[in-house]
Amino acid sequence: MEYVKNEVVEVGISDIGTGGEGIGHIDGYALFVKDALPGDKVAARITKAKKNYAYARVEKVIKPSPFRVKPACGNARKCGGCQLMEMDYAAQLKFKEDKVRNNLIRLGGFDSGFIDSIAEPIAGMEGSTLRYRNKAQYPFGKNKDGEIICGFYAGRTHSIIPATECMLGDESNSEILKCILAFMKKYHIEPYDEKTGKGLVRHALLRKGFSTGEKMVCLVINGNDIPHKDELAADLGRLGVDSVSYSVNKKNTNVIMGDNYHTVYGKGVICDSMSVRNPENDFRDAYNEKSLLFNISPLSFYQVNPVQVEKLYGIAVSYAELTGNEEVWDLCCGIGTITLSMASKAKMVHGIEIVPQAIEDAKENMENNGITNAEFICAPAEDYLQEHKNEIKADVIVMDPPRKGMDERALEVVVDTAPKRIVYVSCDSATLARDLRYLCDRGYELKKYRTCDMFPQTVHVETVALLSKLSEAKHHIEVKVDMDELDLTSAEAKATYKEIQDWVQEKYGFHVTNLNIAQVKQKHGIIERENYNKAKSVGSKHPGCPEEKVKAIEDAMRLFQMI
Repeated sequence: MEYVKNEVVEVGISDIGTGGEGIGHIDGYALFVKDALPGDKVAARITKAKKNYAYARVEKVIKPSPFRVKPACGNARKCGGCQLMEMDYAAQLKFKEDKVRNNLIRLGGFDSGFIDSIAEPIAGMEGSTLRYRNKAQYPFGKNKDGEIICGFYAGRTHSIIPATECMLGDESNSEILKCILAFMKKYHIEPYDEKTGKGLVRHALLRKGFSTGEKMVCLVINGNDIPHKDELAADLGRLGVDSVSYSVNKKNTNVIMGDNYHTVYGKGVICDSMSVRNPENDFRDAYNEKSLLFNISPLSFYQVNPVQVEKLYGIAVSYAELTGNEEVWDLCCGIGTITLSMASKAKMVHGIEIVPQAIEDAKENMENNGITNAEFICAPAEDYLQEHKNEIKADVIVMDPPRKGMDERALEVVVDTAPKRIVYVSCDSATLARDLRYLCDRGYELKKYRTCDMFPQTVHVETVALLSKLSEAKHHIEVKVDMDELDLTSAEAKATYKEIQDWVQEKYGFHVTNLNIAQVKQKHGIIERENYNKAKSVGSKHPGCPEEKVKAIEDAMRLFQMI
């Protein structure tokens, strides 16, 4: 059966994908339907059709899922931010638990029974699941009538949906954005145009310290300065904004912020406080006698949900099992939030971060909180640990990497450092599963893990995992299996290279080569033609497939039931 673009079909939704799309089948043909939920029966309009699958969007809900609710925002389906806003919150939590579980099993290679035995209940958000974000970034552009607009990108595009109101952000954001739009209109300041590379204002970064009420505005500009910036600062000051700055970014890139920022009004930073909550007491009791204070600059990484971050770090501190005698090393420490959260429970804490500005912020936060048993080092973690491995004693290593996970070289150094415990905090359970597999194959045991819903209404979730070092007697015996002995030609035949390439291009927005696919197939033991497996001459070597492409290709291979 073949379908074509714009054709409307009726389909029952039986599952949900990792991106929040509903999954249904018609005679074995898979449909990925945006805004559909398991249990829905929908009329879906096909937006792109392939040989074995199609993408579609909901045209009409014929029979609603029992999990379906009315979205709090009228832009929920248009905007790419809140993929789950039409799903009941209890169902959202179940989806996130299942997502992490499935990634640990499928990507990490862990036994399902084992994973179920060590999983702890998800830490969901209590009360309202709206208005929780302390940070928002709004792109600027023009509509078809030439009017300056700001808002959010539609899903998988850079088309701006005009909106000064977001139900996840602070209520004050709307008035601040209207003030900026009025200022730009008054002085004929043009928004940035991605196609031409012209125009000044690219984004507005808005931040708020929820405990202090302090507010920040940082404009990202395609130029060296903002005309009449003092007047803009005065206008924003009247709205209660405490810090106004701008960051220069003239690059043709999807990266929002520039490398630095310039303060126009205020201190250039805002302050927020955070306590660490004890998960063993339902997060009601604080570990620390007082809250920690953090200065946050426009370039600082700081968790966006101030309510849930206390739970997240509470889980991490609990997993570290600190008694006051430990040396703790925090890799990818940022401005020192986790590092300083553990200081009161450890003998000494060390934070390593490659970004100089973050290390300066961390040192200042250490001093502001009167903490004396901490140090912060600006260096690549793998380089520093390797160079000082003979003098470093690490009882606990904490890792909180970006979405791409830990570099394999860094993981290798962590294993060589041989801490008793590793606490891994992850915002992407796919790369978490990969890295846990690496560690468990090299002398560590996964003891437990817990998800924490930092991002209600979205598909994203944080996970904390605890690993402990195995004694020599408990090390697993490795059994080498010659994959040539297995008949895997049926898996190889389930999808062509072109079908995998098309699916990855549509799903992830980038191209993968035949060699990339061959390398990933070889990784999974799927027999490949010799010209893809081997270098063309003695001593030559194919470049490795980038990790983000490995993940995308593996997603495609799972779709086609190849792995």
